[in-house]
Amino acid sequence: MAETMTAWVVARPGPMAGGPLERVRLPVPEPGPGEVLVKVEVCAVCRTDLHLAEGDLTPRRPRTVPGHEVVGRVAGRGPGADLPDGARVGVAWLRSTCGVCRYCRRGAENLCPYSRYTGWDADGGYAEYLTAPQDFVHPLPAEPPAEKLAPLLCAGIIGYRALLRAELPPGGRLGVYGFGASAHLTAQVAIAQGATVHVLTRAPEARRLALDLGAASAGDAYDAPPEPLDAAILFAPVGDLVPVALAALDRGGTLAVAGIHLSDIPSLNYQEHLFQERTLRSVTANTRADGRALLEHAARSPLHVTTMPYGLDEAGQALADLAADRITGAAVLHMDA
Repeated sequence: MAETMTAWVVARPGPMAGGPLERVRLPVPEPGPGEVLVKVEVCAVCRTDLHLAEGDLTPRRPRTVPGHEVVGRVAGRGPGADLPDGARVGVAWLRSTCGVCRYCRRGAENLCPYSRYTGWDADGGYAEYLTAPQDFVHPLPAEPPAEKLAPLLCAGIIGYRALLRAELPPGGRLGVYGFGASAHLTAQVAIAQGATVHVLTRAPEARRLALDLGAASAGDAYDAPPEPLDAAILFAPVGDLVPVALAALDRGGTLAVAGIHLSDIPSLNYQEHLFQERTLRSVTANTRADGRALLEHAARSPLHVTTMPYGLDEAGQALADLAADRITGAAVLHMDA
């Protein structure tokens, strides 16, 4: 095994035009107790990576390697870890929790005050290798291509949790605001469950993809859907859309906000946006159980994962394209490209 590796770090958080990422050579990391070393095959590009690069998310450590949708193979292990070399695993956003606080004990480990995250608290997958706690990696099936699995590990998981938080009734009407990596997977899960899905997004290519995937309608982000909604999920990090989505809800409907970052929400009108038992909810990270449930769903009902490939040396371009809405589906970095 090589002693050093290629990686990208967030060197100067700020707009993509300023080049916040820097390509570097780093030592191949050593796995600690209970950790595995993973040789990265692909890493999908998440909007959270963009928020970190542009400074919307405050960096938790200097010069962090971003990326948390990793498919790879075990290449080593620390004391106490026993996954064999070559085991195919996924490394997701949630890196570790304390396991003993009241949130962890009640099954809400996503709310653990001591939770740590891949590509934020520890180096992530924009690199040829990374380490991860064995208890938090996901065993992956052998067959699907790596680039089709990687977006499931955050975009899929957080979308699945957002769908749960939206409390969509069986056969209900779901509004999806924004249609990127997470939304295009979540819409398919909802449709498979019998929902009528209406997509509202500004990108014409995304609207076409939504209709191809089975959405009942696709309009602009600020349009009214063709019928009242039982539930809605806001994937676009645009606070201005919160009152728009709330106004589209039927009585008793729920809006779940899926992003880790959201621009400021304008003033709400109680009668128009919240009265008649409409509910506004946030979505915070995910649990390992969410990940297992989404991967099991994908095994039963394979999802059409739309991807755009990039080489590892194109990581900055992939983030710039994401910032400019030039990505349809999910961007995926290939280590061997």
